Amino acid sequence: MSGTKSGPGTSPSRIVSTEDVLGGKPRIDGTRIGVYFVHERVEGRGLEPRTVADRHDLDVADVYRALAYYHDHPDEMARIEQKRGERREKAESNPDVATGPEDLE
Repeated sequence: MSGTKSGPGTSPSRIVSTEDVLGGKPRIDGTRIGVYFVHERVEGRGLEPRTVADRHDLDVADVYRALAYYHDHPDEMARIEQKRGERREKAESNPDVATGPEDLE
């Protein structure tokens, strides 16, 4: 699980990774909403963080935490994008290949 130290003047991280949810990809704690999903909505589609928060019943601060995590972990995010691209490529070339819910994050 990911996290930061907590104490006076700090708050625990709301970005976590657990193997049994989203295949271990980072997500907002208490949800199945992945960091990559949030990034795609805000920076990929140009939605306002408040809009993403409202549409997915999130605290806007969690949207910003997810974006910060995305930018603080470029290698991890690149691996996620590469795997997504490989799945899309396989699905496009073979109609029998089904993509899973991890493509929704």
